[in-house]
Amino acid sequence: MRNLKRMLLGVFVLLLMLVILAFVLENQQSISLMFLGWAGPQLPVSLVMVLALLIGMLVGPVLGWFLGRSSRTSRKRLV
Repeated sequence: MRNLKRMLLGVFVLLLMLVILAFVLENQQSISLMFLGWAGPQLPVSLVMVLALLIGMLVGPVLGWFLGRSSRTSRKRLV
């Protein structure tokens, strides 16, 4: 049973990597993002999407931790 779970996990990770590789290979058009008049460098669409995903994966937990911490301190003040 344990080996079956490991094999299924391995197959899932392999399929996920194949999907990501297909996404990267299919989205090689260069784009330049503009924000408040500032133009960024020409980057492939796939790179912009992956960077946005990674930044979101970092900012989300940090923001949740910070907001959770501030709500705990406000609860302590009420008690």
